[in-house]
Amino acid sequence: MTRLWIGTYPAAGAGTPVGLGEGVWRVTLDDATGALSDATLTLALPSPSYVTGVPGGPVVAALEAQEGQVATLAVDGDRLVERSRVGSGGAYPCHVSTELDGLLAVANYGSGTLGLVPVAADGTAGEPVASLAHEGSGPRTDRQEGPHAHFVVLAPGGRHVLVADLGTDEIRRYRRTAEGVEPDGVAVTLPPGTGPRHLAFAADGRTLYVVGELDVQVHVLTWDEATSTAAAAQTVPAVVGDVTGSGGGGPVHAVRHPAGSLPSHVVVDGDEVLVAVRGADVLTRYRVGADGRLSAGRSHPVGGHWPRHFAVVGPWVVVTLEKAHRLAVLDAEGAIVSTSDIPSPASVHPA
Repeated sequence: MTRLWIGTYPAAGAGTPVGLGEGVWRVTLDDATGALSDATLTLALPSPSYVTGVPGGPVVAALEAQEGQVATLAVDGDRLVERSRVGSGGAYPCHVSTELDGLLAVANYGSGTLGLVPVAADGTAGEPVASLAHEGSGPRTDRQEGPHAHFVVLAPGGRHVLVADLGTDEIRRYRRTAEGVEPDGVAVTLPPGTGPRHLAFAADGRTLYVVGELDVQVHVLTWDEATSTAAAAQTVPAVVGDVTGSGGGGPVHAVRHPAGSLPSHVVVDGDEVLVAVRGADVLTRYRVGADGRLSAGRSHPVGGHWPRHFAVVGPWVVVTLEKAHRLAVLDAEGAIVSTSDIPSPASVHPA
């Protein structure tokens, strides 16, 4: 059995008033069958849209509101107990990285800032020690009027922290220092209107996969660890149909997808890359070639509306269907093996 922590939005959705009963849920996944059971609201919190964990430490939740906060939560048996709640270093935090020892790195979407929050060995967070701003914009005036930090990850080699900036079409770069991090330019600038949202590195650290929320594409970048820069290698549609060729880098052909389709999350799973797409409401799987490029791909329905986030747990993919108010578990062929009703699920963290 695997315990899952589920972060949620207010029942009326992102951007609506918080503190109306949303919180972190606990769900049990049967590792053998994929069945979900025992869905329980374990702790009420205002808009904990993203949940993750410190290895060997607390669960961490980003509380996505105008006055952004992060909360650290101690695991006490089958329940969570709030240990601390502090500012996130900006507005509307949407992602937290726990990869930096003693620091939480927070992507604040609303303000576009990278917040650094100290966390002690006992799981207690302190007030932010830094809120690093950025400048720029993109061609989509409705979404790219300014910086929008959306995802934070530690680059291979551990010398830099990267931030996907949906508003400026950049992967921002920060050099690690004894005190935390400091701005160090831009690792790569993507085509105008890409809207980079989430990132995932290949296991060997030589390829970076970026989902473009606004252009509905997956960007494959070659990563140079020595210079901490990336170069474009390939772009494929995030919703795909039939593929010509087999494992040899054949072209991936786009199929029609509903207006407003927005890719959300990307995960590297062995020799596959998985991407969820809201609007089209599919999970797309690509085969990865020896050079890191994506060849074969297929999209399949996820059983509900607005797949915001997902996690690969053994042979299963657990998907949060935000606007369907449901979790779904899919097998490797895309079949839905179980579901569980949860209001506005936004993220899933296996523990």
